[in-house]
Amino acid sequence: MVSEVDTAWLMVATALVMLMTPGVGLFYGGMVRKKNAIYMITLSFIAYVLVSLQWVLAGYNLSFGDDVGGIIGIGGMMPTDIFAIYQLTFAAITLAIITSAAAERMKLSAFVVFGLLWTTLVYDPFAHWLWGNGWLAKLGALDFAGGIVVHVSSGFGALALAIALGARRGFGEHSIEPHNIPMTLLGAALLWFGWFGFNGGSALAVNETAVRAIIVTNTAAAAGAFVWMVLSWHNGRPGSLSIVTGAIAGLAAITPAAGFVDIPSALVIGVVSGLICYKAMLFRIQARLDESLDAWAIHGVGGAWGSIALGIFGETGLISGNVHLLVSQLIAVVTSIAYAFIVTFAIAKFVDVLIGLRVSEEEEYVGLDVSQHGETAYA
Repeated sequence: MVSEVDTAWLMVATALVMLMTPGVGLFYGGMVRKKNAIYMITLSFIAYVLVSLQWVLAGYNLSFGDDVGGIIGIGGMMPTDIFAIYQLTFAAITLAIITSAAAERMKLSAFVVFGLLWTTLVYDPFAHWLWGNGWLAKLGALDFAGGIVVHVSSGFGALALAIALGARRGFGEHSIEPHNIPMTLLGAALLWFGWFGFNGGSALAVNETAVRAIIVTNTAAAAGAFVWMVLSWHNGRPGSLSIVTGAIAGLAAITPAAGFVDIPSALVIGVVSGLICYKAMLFRIQARLDESLDAWAIHGVGGAWGSIALGIFGETGLISGNVHLLVSQLIAVVTSIAYAFIVTFAIAKFVDVLIGLRVSEEEEYVGLDVSQHGETAYA
């Protein structure tokens, strides 16, 4: 039986993680052009709305119901406990992260259909495989708070969606600059703040594991931010956007390992995440891939690295003399990347055939605030 103290902590953690979803909206909203600011922020709210309904009607049972062949859950009970609503907030922010790929060009109606299908066919199976006694859990793979379930799924899903959508008109031909960096900084602050509930709450109790998860989360975030500051300073001047993006990379990387590693390991995880996520972003730019809000480079690559790092630095990992956990983590990462990318791409193509993915050239030129919402962010 869960104690009243533990329930109270999970209620607080639920509120913290819920706040992260509009935080993603602000983080992304500041990085697009001003004619798309409302659209970008609203996508995160729509993600929360869609998942809130899908989760109580089907998603919770698909994720945490009785195991069927290690693949999916089944059950007919409406979720009524604190664990269910806490997990709902995880599913919601995962769909919000993938909106990175929709920036400035995806039809709102297409996102609604895509979001419902993606949550059901990608997120829910991932949650079951690792947290619902599915096949990866039985293999011995671990994911403390969502390195694979949240970050690999959304990051590599965003890459697939961006490829299916195609680049924005004018991408690579003229500069597409962030319109409001302070808005992005505010979004990053909300994400860092909410991440204490994201990782700390995943202990599901008020205990030493929760405290450790919060400490290592903060440590890895700071390490990632410091690395990006140094790298951007080396290339000219330390941009504020680089610093907070590095922090998000560190946060994504520590998420799968937060309850299983100590502070020195968190420092290594944060530093390495800063380096490899920065390189992934540069590769994305050089490859002219218009996943320009960088969910893939930050969440996908960061979450994958953190999941592998867990197999190295975890209490029962390689450094402790156990190679089995590292092998399990590698299998989980590789199969999850492949599944997330392939299934997301298939869903995107299905939606494209069904109702079309992209707005028209005229709508894109005018901006999605006007064409999709009939509103403007700035008078």
